[in-house]
Amino acid sequence: MIVSRIIRLAIPRHARGLASQMGNSTLIPGALHMKTGQSFYGRSFGAPKSIYGETVFSTSITSYTESMTDPSYRGQILVFTTPLIGNYGVPNNKAPTDTQDVGVYLESENVQCSAVVVADVAEKFSHYKAVESLASWCQRNGVPGLTGVDTRAITRLLRDQGTTLARFAHGDDASHAPPSAEEYWDPTHDNLVDQVSTKKPYTLNPTGDVKIAVLDFGAKANILRSLVRRNAAVTVLPWNFDFNTIRDEYDGLFLTNGPGDPKHCMEAAMNLRRTFEEWDKPIFGICMGHQVIGMAAGLEAYRMMFGNRGHNQPVLALASSGSIKAGRVYVTSQNHQYALKLQDPFPAGWEPFFINCNDSSVEGIKSTAESGKKIWGVQFHPESAGGPLDTIEMFTDFLNECRSHRLGQQVQSGGDVWGAPKPAPGMNTVESARPISVAA
Repeated sequence: MIVSRIIRLAIPRHARGLASQMGNSTLIPGALHMKTGQSFYGRSFGAPKSIYGETVFSTSITSYTESMTDPSYRGQILVFTTPLIGNYGVPNNKAPTDTQDVGVYLESENVQCSAVVVADVAEKFSHYKAVESLASWCQRNGVPGLTGVDTRAITRLLRDQGTTLARFAHGDDASHAPPSAEEYWDPTHDNLVDQVSTKKPYTLNPTGDVKIAVLDFGAKANILRSLVRRNAAVTVLPWNFDFNTIRDEYDGLFLTNGPGDPKHCMEAAMNLRRTFEEWDKPIFGICMGHQVIGMAAGLEAYRMMFGNRGHNQPVLALASSGSIKAGRVYVTSQNHQYALKLQDPFPAGWEPFFINCNDSSVEGIKSTAESGKKIWGVQFHPESAGGPLDTIEMFTDFLNECRSHRLGQQVQSGGDVWGAPKPAPGMNTVESARPISVAA
């Protein structure tokens, strides 16, 4: 009783007043015009510009900064279903490049989505790591935002009619008539992967004990972080780099997430098909990487009605592998518009690995035991950032398989297979361990 009274006296009653102010709050009009005819009017914040994009929604409650820096949101107008966004501000995005980190604190160097739509943007923010408000961060990155709209209505609309093209109108543009149907731009017609993938190879944690090549389709930093923290030496390659030219220098191949239509990545799928046929080391793919693995295996990728975006997607494991146990449901983080088509029979040497408990879409595939291969693909994000970590140990499983395979080779050959890989063609070794960079 006495202690609680002392605490009440010691802490100011209005401690929330210590939060940082967003800045000048001006009433600049903004509007979201949907191609299907609906318009939503509110207040604009962030960058003072109008843009076109594909409207999608995310059900994630936290980690808005991680979502906005995820390259998979490239070209999209991101609607948050959580009412209040921005209350804990934005952290400094600089991080070390060492055995624990990859140069950025968030998921890439810049905001990747085209615009954000929130019911209520926080005008004050409070967090010990925050350095600026959501509004100033958006303005610095050239990304507009809309607040004061009913995001519940927008979400229900998208749930009914699917992902919808839209125009965000800022300032005086908001009072103009909506664009005609022909004016709306569809970002999926562009090769978004090519926009966000690294342009030249680079290496992280070059002294790691297992050598992993990563095909970058728009990698989230936490994928690279999860590999580096498990002591992998990671060489990041452009999405269309022919891995077959250097594959014998590596212990495993990893394919990352990325934005847009996987059919733009058929070049990578064809290269990968040759890898399947001629290489027997472990391969793991996430999100776009999973879809590329599926296309290389002979499966078809299709566009879902509204995709899955959020931190609470349940998936059922249909097979056991490493830390994954058949029959168990795992809660996962997801961000995708496309999926692999479930077919019967599956291509020879392949089997379904996971299925979504909500919509029965394919959430993972794997090579069969009879195939003699060690290949896995998952539609969800085991590394999360943000989201649950139910499947994070899949990274450990993958790297353990890579180490085991190399140890087996060493025993068979009696030679030293623990040496560092040769640099990929075009890679400047001085650039080793440089910060991850994704185009703005």
